[in-house]
Amino acid sequence: MTTRVGREAPLTVGIDVGGTNIRASVVDGSGEVLDTVQAPTPQSEQALEDGLERAVRELRTRHRIDAVGLAVAGFVDETRTKVRFAPHLPWEDAPVAHRLGERLGLPVILEHDANAAMWAEYRFGAAAGAHNGVLVAIGTGIGAALLVGGELYRGSYGVAPELGHLQVVPNGRACPCGKRGCWERYCSGTALADSAVEALAIDPMRSTILAREAFRDPGSLTGRRVAGAAQDGDPVALRVLADFARWLGLGLAFVSDIFDPDLIVIAGGVSSSAALFLDEAREHYAASITGARHRPLARIRTTQLGEAAGMVGAAELARAALAPERSDGRRGKGTASRRTGSGSARASARR
Repeated sequence: MTTRVGREAPLTVGIDVGGTNIRASVVDGSGEVLDTVQAPTPQSEQALEDGLERAVRELRTRHRIDAVGLAVAGFVDETRTKVRFAPHLPWEDAPVAHRLGERLGLPVILEHDANAAMWAEYRFGAAAGAHNGVLVAIGTGIGAALLVGGELYRGSYGVAPELGHLQVVPNGRACPCGKRGCWERYCSGTALADSAVEALAIDPMRSTILAREAFRDPGSLTGRRVAGAAQDGDPVALRVLADFARWLGLGLAFVSDIFDPDLIVIAGGVSSSAALFLDEAREHYAASITGARHRPLARIRTTQLGEAAGMVGAAELARAALAPERSDGRRGKGTASRRTGSGSARASARR
């Protein structure tokens, strides 16, 4: 239910700037998405910023907007105004917040997409009430975010944490980042497909579904298709999902040994298939964490806000930037526990 504070808070726009699509949503103070526009992502820097401006201006024809937040899959600098690098976007060392702000006449902030999703889950979703939390977004690769003492942890230069590129297998599978054996090469949608290809190469006759599809079209073995085949009982797909669950549990134990979170949120496209692997991953996590019998284990939940989390989080961070006295993921004086609106009410309800 939207509280009075939620209704009276200014409306802001959160934009998920993906490599394929731009999705922009008007979000109110209770985290509710009121309106959304979507368009393909242009491939040049100028065209991309034109597209972002058009999306916001269209939403402004229907709503009074006070600020804009962009959730970007890439390195955002510590001031949250510049995109240092984004592998699927044309920006490099680009002062995006300044340029877009000048075009729109509105405050604009940037945030890493996983950080934005973590903030949305903390304010309105699965991480409400958490103190120290980790979000692991499993899709093509692994994105991650850290909540420390109720604040987003961005590191010294804005790029923390790159958990997906922790090396878990020395001299393992090659990773696009340039290293080998990164966690995301064994625990991602891409990893599901790669593991299926490897398993079929060893024993193609064990599979009744994936082998047929691989023979017809090798490129059809996406992570989503492997998960679907596992749902249908395909033996190779089930084995691949079991291996995925093991790597997820081991990786989460590794992360927990370092950060000791009280909550872990599993997000990203692969989280929609969590019923196939999450219980087994929890078992591997509990068996692998250091001193498991002598410490509480983190709760492991799946996202509540789903694909909207990045937009909702970016919009909420933009709203907080309008009112510095409110927590925006960086603690100001006296703001550590001042979470207003229905996010606070929801957090209390879940404790």
